[in-house]
Amino acid sequence: MALVAQRSITIVFPAYNEEANIAKAVAQATQCIERLCPDWEIIVVNDGSKDHTGTIVDGLASNDTRVIPIHHPVNRGYGAALKSGIQRASKELVFFCDADLQFHLSEIILMLTWIEQFDMVIGCRAKRRDTLHRRLNALGWKMLVRLLLGLKVQDIDCAFKLFRNVVFRAVQIDAVGAMVNTDILVQATRMGFRLKEVPVTHFPRLHGSQTGANLRVIVKAFKELFRLYYKLRTVHTVVYEDDRRHRQQDTPTNRRRTDRRQAMLPINFPDRRHRVLRLGSAEIPLDNFAGAPSMPKEQ
Repeated sequence: MALVAQRSITIVFPAYNEEANIAKAVAQATQCIERLCPDWEIIVVNDGSKDHTGTIVDGLASNDTRVIPIHHPVNRGYGAALKSGIQRASKELVFFCDADLQFHLSEIILMLTWIEQFDMVIGCRAKRRDTLHRRLNALGWKMLVRLLLGLKVQDIDCAFKLFRNVVFRAVQIDAVGAMVNTDILVQATRMGFRLKEVPVTHFPRLHGSQTGANLRVIVKAFKELFRLYYKLRTVHTVVYEDDRRHRQQDTPTNRRRTDRRQAMLPINFPDRRHRVLRLGSAEIPLDNFAGAPSMPKEQ
């Protein structure tokens, strides 16, 4: 894990009415990440909570300057909260997770062992601890997204994801609701960023209530789905292999080498396949985490 210790990381918690969970979530994240990355920050986005979530977050921030609160005056939606946190992120890696304690932050190590080889490492709930109707809704949503958008992942909305910050230099997040995970992943894969799924443990929610099955949330997600369908017409590849540094002929031997690399265990080695992100006249080497700022900050 030597390379992980050299990386800086931002953890983003979108939170809406999570007064019973948020302090425990931040404490858990702090305890786990301090052992892995010396340079870290935790951003909690209080999305217009009607309970004491905002007050609790401010108290946590007053005790540790690495905890950064963001407050939305009114509830703007899960996607808007996540976007606010990502835009504020200043570290090389961006990890986000729900604040409802349905995941354990110790499993972030599973993500960190793969991030040197991939641009996005996303969780897949090994056994989903949700009600039957939520599982059926998720299955139907996954099939619809795969059919319309071509995104082939096992668990689109698993709220346990790690990205290189440079991904958000290219991706434009427009979804303000539950569609945000699909918005990010579809754009990023279409642009050429590499994705890896890993199984994670899912726990039942003990406190608070979920809003994902709310009819208003579902209707908004469908509207955003069709907006994204048309938006993808303007999304093109922006990640390329750097031909000046890496020329490999398509031979049986080289194909076998590529297959072996893709089957590698997560040994946390740097990716030696030189790639670049091209945005207009800017060219960012993806084999180097540094020098890749995130999206412009909201005014």
